Amino acid sequence: MSAVRVVNLLTPGYARGRQYDAADITGQVRADLLPRGSNRVPDVSDTDVEELREYALRLRQVFVAVDDGRVDDACEYVNTLLRETRAAPVLTRHDHEPWHLHFHAIDAAWATSWAAPMATALAVVLGNPMFERLGVCTAPSCDRVFVDTSRNGARRFCSTACQNRVKAAAFRARQRSSTGPTG
Repeated sequence: MSAVRVVNLLTPGYARGRQYDAADITGQVRADLLPRGSNRVPDVSDTDVEELREYALRLRQVFVAVDDGRVDDACEYVNTLLRETRAAPVLTRHDHEPWHLHFHAIDAAWATSWAAPMATALAVVLGNPMFERLGVCTAPSCDRVFVDTSRNGARRFCSTACQNRVKAAAFRARQRSSTGPTG
């Protein structure tokens, strides 16, 4: 989901046990948001990235609210974003591509053209019984977001790296407690 990629890339906090400042990443934003197999190089400025960062901070609020059990708040956040970005389905054709669906106004600014479909996607998730699959990593020193796509819906971590960190720490703690104090 693009919202996960954008929130985790553009919002500061903690990632995989380290502080993450989300700075100086215009190039990475450009690379991460290109459609797979695309030859286009988007003209993305630092100002565009900062505008998208503002949306990402607000999108993060949706994940946090769901994770905290505040679904009504999450829905209000998404409704506000949908209104502000003027998210609406529209068929379009550009860059020698066939007709395809967008969820933003054709003349929308670059950041808005990303935020509108992300808000739409979150609205779809919040509007069905699987909304609880939005989450925030429970590993220490990590606050990255995720969408749980596991069969049983029991995912707690943003990545295998965080899951492994937690399991290794628990193993080391068990080893220390089973050997007891030395003396």
